[in-house]
Amino acid sequence: MRDQGMFLEHAEVFGNYYGTARHSLDDARRQGHDLLLDIDVQGAALVRKAMPEAVSIFVLPPTPKVLRTRLRNRSRAEGGVNEAELYRRLSEASKEIEKYRDYGYILVNDILDRTVAQLEAIVLAERFYRNGEPIAVRSARVLEVAAACLLANSRERLKPVLEAFGIDGANGQQQLPFGEDSDDD
Repeated sequence: MRDQGMFLEHAEVFGNYYGTARHSLDDARRQGHDLLLDIDVQGAALVRKAMPEAVSIFVLPPTPKVLRTRLRNRSRAEGGVNEAELYRRLSEASKEIEKYRDYGYILVNDILDRTVAQLEAIVLAERFYRNGEPIAVRSARVLEVAAACLLANSRERLKPVLEAFGIDGANGQQQLPFGEDSDDD
């Protein structure tokens, strides 16, 4: 399938292959639906290259400790925690976070309900901007919420998150190695 161009994006991540079938996008378009992809930075770069009009949203964990807890819990749910693999994923995450500047919108997933509301506002705002689709009475608030998530408007809100990951918000470069900060979860 990959060699026949049947994927919108595909990547190898931690030794596993992932991809989004192109027909998923075609089906969504035909039905008038949005297609929301949960993909890594490699896949997102491929989508942006193939579809510059695509809306890109980078979702960040609030701190390395929260990310470690989430990865550890996911590993437990999948049958066990491999500490070497966990550390490798944490290290890779810190490198991927440096790519935040490549995205149009930034979300910090610290409070789930708020993050979901922000995502919804972005989708509604983009529908409004692209298609003139009405967004009801709350339109001004929806547009405000979405605008606050734009990369250009997120710098101050992102600063403590980036610093927690050892990334200099001014130039997007990692300052410190990603470490096992503090106590275990």
